[in-house]
Amino acid sequence: MTIVINAEGHILGRLSTNVAKRLLDGEDVVVVNAEKAIITGNRDVILDNYQAKYKRGKQINGPFFPKRADLILKRTVRGMIPFKTSRGREVYRHLKVFVGVPKEMASVKMERVESATNLWTDKYVTLGEVAEHLGSRLR
Repeated sequence: MTIVINAEGHILGRLSTNVAKRLLDGEDVVVVNAEKAIITGNRDVILDNYQAKYKRGKQINGPFFPKRADLILKRTVRGMIPFKTSRGREVYRHLKVFVGVPKEMASVKMERVESATNLWTDKYVTLGEVAEHLGSRLR
């Protein structure tokens, strides 16, 4: 069974835990509008932290951190599953993340994760802004 989740207005960490749990339960998950997910906190601190993650390591052997919004969300979910085990890798293959909404999914009914939409502050940055700060052309 495939579940389509619209990430618009969702808090990144809360959305990622929900997606990871569903993946581990054996469901296929597709996340659209990844660039509209929200990271709460001070804008400068968030951008500095993601810049540090991106610059960390060596160009030859990593660790490699993505700069596109869809791949950042996918990497966040990867940190919440046992990726180094064979089961974790198999589960990770059942996750698809898109920037925007693909044409074939425009008419599909999309879910909202209510526990991830509780925005209590006006200090936040969207994942698209983080990706743009890291130098991504795809927002």
